[in-house]
Amino acid sequence: MNPGQPIRVVIVDDHTLFREGIREMLELEPEITVLAEGCSGPEAVSLASRHQPDVMLLDVGMPGDGPAATIDQIRAVSPRSRLVILTMHDDPDLMRELTDRGASAYLVKSVSRKELTAVLRLVPRSADTVVLYVPRRTLQSAERAPRDLLSPRELDVLQLVALALSNGQIAHRLSITEATVKRHLSNVYPKLGAVSRLDAINKAVAAGLIRRPKDKPDPPAED
Repeated sequence: MNPGQPIRVVIVDDHTLFREGIREMLELEPEITVLAEGCSGPEAVSLASRHQPDVMLLDVGMPGDGPAATIDQIRAVSPRSRLVILTMHDDPDLMRELTDRGASAYLVKSVSRKELTAVLRLVPRSADTVVLYVPRRTLQSAERAPRDLLSPRELDVLQLVALALSNGQIAHRLSITEATVKRHLSNVYPKLGAVSRLDAINKAVAAGLIRRPKDKPDPPAED
């Protein structure tokens, strides 16, 4: 963008009161112009295509295909727009995923007006900069390698889950009790940010922690 031009922003959040409050706040800033508002992922993509804004200010918990898909779609229709995530979720895995996909900033909603407007001024002029405003623990969790988070036995259990073995079969294979298998899995889920066996397998495979066997069925839905 050219120096001296106002920063053109589109706000997308499904909480109307919050979205309107952000708009009223930004309209007090002489360097920022709010072009439009939306309340869903598909609407965010449509508004990005129509307005080609300098900045898309996005929530993550909106109706639609999910934040990662929404970011991909916005970047396809408006590649010059910078994406600023403003969310209640201080989730290290989500933060890493969305910044890896091209978000220029990830801010939790405890950010102050001064901090938010400073980020909106910065990101259109700094293509290679990523701004994070999250609790320190979130950043530290994101920086830890997944392999460091899982014990060797937890990795063993996950690899057998990927073979579609039941808890009883895993227990027999590893010479441990079913209760111990369940305990390992209950420890693994929060470490990977997973909500199920299949989710844990997908995230572990994506992180290179285990191999997905060929021609194997999905793991059973057993906890």
